[in-house]
This record gives sequence, C-alpha cells and structure tokens, in this order.
Amino acid sequence: METINLKINGKEYDIPKNVTILEACRIAGIEIPTLCYLKDINEIGACRMCVVEVKGARSLMAACVYPVDQLRPGSEIVTNSPAIMKDRRMTLELLLSNHNRKCLSCVRSGSCEFQRLCQEYGVEDESRFDGVKTESEIDDSAVHMIRDNSKCILCRRCTAACQKLQSVAVIGPNARGFKSHIGSAFEAGLGEVSCISCGQCITVCPTGALHEKDQTAEVTAALNDPEKFVVVQTAPSVRVGLGEEFGYPIGSVVTGKMVAALRRLGFDKVFDTNFSADLTIWEEATEFIQRYTKKENLPLITSCSPGWVKFCETYYPEFIDNLSTCKSPQGMFGAVAKTFYAEKMGIDPKNIFVVSIMPCTAKKFEAQRPELSASGYPDIDVALTVRELARLIRKNGILFNQLDDEEFDAPFGLGSGAGTIFGATGGVMEAALRFAAEKITGTTLENVDFVDVRGVKGIKEAEYTLNGNTIRVAVASGLANAKALLEMVKSGEKSYDFIEVMACPGGCVNGGGQPIQPASVRNVIDIRAERAKGLYADDLNLPKRKSQDNEDCKTLYAEYLGEPGGEKAHHILHTHYTKREKY
Repeated sequence: METINLKINGKEYDIPKNVTILEACRIAGIEIPTLCYLKDINEIGACRMCVVEVKGARSLMAACVYPVDQLRPGSEIVTNSPAIMKDRRMTLELLLSNHNRKCLSCVRSGSCEFQRLCQEYGVEDESRFDGVKTESEIDDSAVHMIRDNSKCILCRRCTAACQKLQSVAVIGPNARGFKSHIGSAFEAGLGEVSCISCGQCITVCPTGALHEKDQTAEVTAALNDPEKFVVVQTAPSVRVGLGEEFGYPIGSVVTGKMVAALRRLGFDKVFDTNFSADLTIWEEATEFIQRYTKKENLPLITSCSPGWVKFCETYYPEFIDNLSTCKSPQGMFGAVAKTFYAEKMGIDPKNIFVVSIMPCTAKKFEAQRPELSASGYPDIDVALTVRELARLIRKNGILFNQLDDEEFDAPFGLGSGAGTIFGATGGVMEAALRFAAEKITGTTLENVDFVDVRGVKGIKEAEYTLNGNTIRVAVASGLANAKALLEMVKSGEKSYDFIEVMACPGGCVNGGGQPIQPASVRNVIDIRAERAKGLYADDLNLPKRKSQDNEDCKTLYAEYLGEPGGEKAHHILHTHYTKREKY
C-alpha cells in the first residue's frame, strides 16, 4: 500500500494515500469531532466541526473530505490549536442559536451527538448569537415517527440515508438561507408521501429531530387494565440489540435478562417471535415448493420485512404477485395468539392485548394494516422499538444488568436456530433452505449451514441442486440494493427462483428501531456484522436449528391449523397486498 509521510500534532506517521485527513488522524489515535459525516453515506463537509490546520494553508480545512494524497509529503496537520478550538466552538454556538433547547425532555438527551459536543466544548445554553429562530412545525403525520425540525442541525444525514441506502428520497433540504429546512416535496407530511417507514433516517440523526412515535403509554395502560391479558413477543434481533442500551458490547446476546425484565414490567406472558419465525418458514417454504413445482409466480420474494413490502407495493407493484402471501413473524404470532391461544386459554380475543418488541419502525405501520386481523381484531395492538422497551425498563426502575436469566413462556417460547437468524440478512433464506432441502430430498441435512447467503454484502447470489433441481436464490438488504436487483430481474439480466429482501442494510439487526450508535462508532465498527455474529452464535448454541424440528409448531398444526398451506392455515397466517400511489 502506497503511503505518505505526514506530521500530525508534532509526531510523524506513514499514512495510506487513499484516506482523508479525518481517517489519517484516527489512524494516529486522534478522534476529530464531526456532526454531518457518515462514512460512505454523507461525506459533504457541511457542518465544519472537523476543521484542522495544515501548515502553510490559508484557511482551515474540513478533514472529512480532504484526501491526504493532495498534501505534500512532510505536511504538518494540527487538530487542536486555539484557533481550531475557537472555530469549532463558534460553529456549535451558531447551531445552538437556532436550536430547541428543551434537552431535559428530549428523547435523545444523553445520547445526542450535538449535546455531547456542546458539553465538551463548554458551550452554554445561552448563545451570544441568540435571536430569531427558523420557524418549524412538528410533523406527526406518519404512523411510525415524528419529525421536529426545531432540533434539526441540517447535517443532511437523514437525506443521505433515505436516498443512498434506501433509494426512496422522499426527504431533502427545502428553501434557502435562514429558511432552509428538511422536508418533503411541496411541504407534504411524511404520512402523505411515499415513505416506507424503515426508520433509517432516525438511526443516523445526531439529535432528537427524528424519533419513533412513542407508544409506551399505551402499553402501560394495557398492563394496568385488569380486563386485558397482555402478552409480549420479542423479535430475534432484539436479543442482540437491547444490551447496548445498558452498556453491553455491540452484539451481546441478552435473551435471559430481556425475558426477566419483561416479566417485571407486568406482562402476563412473555413469548419468543422465534416461534413464529419458524412458523413462517413452515408456510413460506411450503409456498416456495408449491410455486417452484408449478413454475408459477417465480421468483418467490419474502414478505417478512414490512418496509420492503410497502416499497414493493409503492415502487414495484408489478412484483406484488411474486411476494409470499405469508404474514411476517410479527403478524403470524398475533394471529395465532388471538385465535388458537385465545381458544385454548378460554379468553375472548378482544381482551388479548398483543405487544411486539421489534427492531423496526415499519412494524408500527404493519400493525395497523386492516387486513392483518385474523380474529376480527388487529393481530398486533402495539409494536414497540428496542429503544422504547429500554425506556420502559429504565422508567420502571428495573436494574437490567443485575437480573438473572429467565426462560420464555410456553407454548410459544420455543424457537429454533433457523428462527434466530431471521434477524440477519440472508437468515430467512437460510432458514427456508434448511426446511426446503429436507422436504425436497426426503433426507436429513447433515450440514444446515448455507453460508453463501450470509454476510452484509448488499446483494448475494447462490445456486443449490436438490434432487436434480437447480434452485437459484438471491438476497438483498437495503432498498437501493433491492431496487438494483429487481431491475436486473425485470430486464432479464438475472433469473432467480427465490429472493429474500430486507429493507434495512444488514437486515433487522440494523433496523430503524434498534439502539442508536453515534457516528464515531458507526464510522469504524460495522454494527450490522457485530450484531449478526451474536445471532449466528445463538443459532449454533440452540438444541434445534431447523424450523421443522420445532415441536410447538408441530403441535399447532396437529391440533389447530391442519396442513402447512392448507385452508385454515392460509386464512390465519396469510395476507394480501395493495398497490399504492407514489407521491
């Protein structure tokens, strides 16, 4: 690797030529503050927090966008001179002068990157630049989130995530000068435009300008209602996300403590969405085998990710017939809870209140879809993000780190390793292949690991030969990648039998409802890969690693549903889709 010799804060380093000054300083063990910068996503040098001095240059330079190969060998970089500190402090003061300072009640207080920098640079609440503030209104028109531009610092991270990661681009900078703000076309609300509810904009926002619609009060009210039987389900990737809210390393598996905390919150039953992930595989793999045999509506495309489903309905309605008709694991669990479980326990389904803990803000949108009501009542009453659950735990004084591990309740507490890996991109495909391979060949798999579909690469392809049949599969995560894949299928460039799509890059482990990591972490650690490691480790440690070995699923079919893909199973566990207009 070609290097260049540079002096940083008086010490010499050999730095790779293909990096920026910001990355060079990190190599030297120096963290330069940023607000707008996100590696590979938002590299625009807009906020000016990362300015440094290069000896001989006429002005300060934005380290995040200045490549070191444009410097002369031996150039001297200074990152902490009085002039730099004064400039950064002034930048913060100017931003604060136009900022809503109700920090105590802000959902991001304590995890706000802007707040942290103001503390580090000694910026006071009252700014010498105080004056008129840009007018703004709170946009609460979307089902899943709230936008409060009074807390926006115009870093444009949200815009970049919406456009580059998701290829949706329904938000961007509107107006000019002092009136500049983030909005949608013609100042439409997020609930009016073709937002797919993924929440990726929330996870990259450095302040409290974007946050999920908090429904913890609804859950608390249900828990305190003596007429309600309140059950909770936790998605596979919650167990590798929740720990971060309480100081655990990224990717830590905290299943037992999570279950213990939920019991202390007062839920009547604590169940595992891994069970209904396995149930999804029973239905979806059966559906794939039926379609593949008949060569109808191929490729079959997974339907577990509600953000992806909404994207397909809006931007690629020509692929609606290719979508699996299976409800997501969240929907299947709610449907079974209010039909089979209600009947078994002798509880009126109207009194069963189903709460989902999900890594996904789009699950809030999915929960209110009218077609998801197998019992005549909504399958899901409330979907909470991991962040909302963490707030509930803290608010109720539960000492999460001190809890002993506890087990899920029966009968929906048993999940296989195949259900666990649903949370990582490629996991649904691998789980389905574990099921389909045995059904097609009639033999027991000796090796259940389909490693070709693993990893955080945006698009993955593989071929498998089963009983002389070649099955071509593809996996896409992040809707920009999904778009690219669908365009290749449309053009005939690519042909597949089975496609998995997850709306969020890396899958549910990187969902819009997961704990928020600051840019200083996101820029150097692949949180998708670290959380996925936890899921694959959990898969390896479980006694059963195939959905077809889930005894609770077998019992459900034997006692209630009949055959996978049968009439009753189809009525309760399947759904339909709607073409949506683009705005």
